[in-house]
Amino acid sequence: MRKIHNKNLLENARELRRAQTPQERKLWYEFLCTLPLRFTRQKIIDKYIVDFCCASKKIIVELDGSQHYEGHAPEYDAERDQYLQSLGYVVLRYTNIEFDRNFCGVCEDIWNHLGLE
Repeated sequence: MRKIHNKNLLENARELRRAQTPQERKLWYEFLCTLPLRFTRQKIIDKYIVDFCCASKKIIVELDGSQHYEGHAPEYDAERDQYLQSLGYVVLRYTNIEFDRNFCGVCEDIWNHLGLE
């Protein structure tokens, strides 16, 4: 299997890791980095940078702020998700509002998709 990676996005991914949103920071430090599976933050997959990726389970976790609902963003996200799904990934999307109101529920949903017991 070939590794899909776009080196042109490397600096952008690094900056996104340095400038995480409060929701991304909380999900990473209070949940994802504590799991027995390895997740990476701001992972480059072809021409996209995904928020969080568990390569061994082919699961992508996206936290969407308000910019994802403006202009052409919904169509872009749908096209992006379709492409990532064509590579065999499952894309889990949560709004920041959903995350803020139900952090435990979001974590439980991710846990269930990972098939952890």
